[in-house]
Amino acid sequence: MRGYSLVKGIVNLVSRFPLASRVAEALPRDRCVVVAFGKSAYRMIEPVEDGGVTVEGGIVVVPHGYTGRRPPGMEVVEASHPVPDEASLRAGRAVLEWARASRSVGCLLALISGGGSALVEYPMDPITLEDVRAINRLLLASGASIHEINTVRKHISLVKGGRLAGEAYPARVYGLYASDVPGDRIDSIASGPTAPDPTTYRDALDVLERYGITGEAPERVVKVLREGVEGKRPETPKPGSEVFEKVSNSVVAANIDVLKSIGDLLRGKGINPLILTSRLEGESREAGRVLASITMEAVDRGIPVGRTSAILAGGETSVRVRNPNGRGGRNMELAVSWAHAMWYWGYRDEAIIVSLDTDGIDGNTDAAGAYMAPGDVDTAKSLGLDPVKALDENNTYKLLEEIGRLVKTGPTQVNLNSITVILVGPPGEA
Repeated sequence: MRGYSLVKGIVNLVSRFPLASRVAEALPRDRCVVVAFGKSAYRMIEPVEDGGVTVEGGIVVVPHGYTGRRPPGMEVVEASHPVPDEASLRAGRAVLEWARASRSVGCLLALISGGGSALVEYPMDPITLEDVRAINRLLLASGASIHEINTVRKHISLVKGGRLAGEAYPARVYGLYASDVPGDRIDSIASGPTAPDPTTYRDALDVLERYGITGEAPERVVKVLREGVEGKRPETPKPGSEVFEKVSNSVVAANIDVLKSIGDLLRGKGINPLILTSRLEGESREAGRVLASITMEAVDRGIPVGRTSAILAGGETSVRVRNPNGRGGRNMELAVSWAHAMWYWGYRDEAIIVSLDTDGIDGNTDAAGAYMAPGDVDTAKSLGLDPVKALDENNTYKLLEEIGRLVKTGPTQVNLNSITVILVGPPGEA
């Protein structure tokens, strides 16, 4: 069907998004120490040599196994994501040292992308690596938003929440960010290492209490946060601090840019695209049901779009982990939830959904996400697979693998959050 060929085009566009050219347009013409970290670090460092920057040393930090080009004279550290490892600590120490070295050069160029929070870490004393790993796991499984997770991360780290800019002060700092967070808040991308932090220790402690994980959190983490609330530890640098007098931060690429590019692709195929939002949040299975309700209105009433149209959304939904042994991700759960809701109300081939993470990795799997039509639920059931059970057990990967609906791209090194595209058409043509 036509819809399945369009899915391939969408996947190809996402995995080849021209991030490097967007970075090139924003580069300063200066002598700079360069630090690049995050899942997109290699893509972001590509244009530096040819973009007028004289590199005076620096570091690139990427996930284990990533490969790419880097300017001569820069060290490379491979570290762990989404939970930091010993290499993350080495990277954090090195990034701080390069920031201090930038004082004598007069310039620090920081190329920051999502994933940087785990890849680059240097915790406050007496917090240990195991403490950081434990609190990360608890937060990621709690269903907390990325903004809430990063509020905690910023208040137990010496790199995050503007503290990297503080280490470089009084050098000029250029922070170029590829956004993987809803709303593109620079203070939340990789926990905002060069950005003023509007959150507080109290906010961080509130996150733990809100999700009921204070009792499970490492004692040293809770102790540091409480000491911060009591004024016994310095806060992260706030808006108006002298640390940011010579700091220039900008977002060079974001989820909305991917959605617009997909819209252009579809428009060229005679399909009318409607971008709902680039700030989709909430639990994935609930977001899937909401998007299903919108799809049904489109199929039945032509609202908010008619047939031969597409509904686009981006952002970062979350998954509350009920089964730590399950395999899946936010995009897989959203797709299965959408398809099941459509199927329940009698739809089969009027629409098709593709939901994937732009970095090529959805949750704890080797897939970027999934695509489905409501009729695929019949196929799953014929194989003895229950979509509701798969959602309840956070085990959607197995179901999608069995019915051949996984999307696998490998790591794209373009980390601009998740995208969901719903193609709406006459029966048999979606």
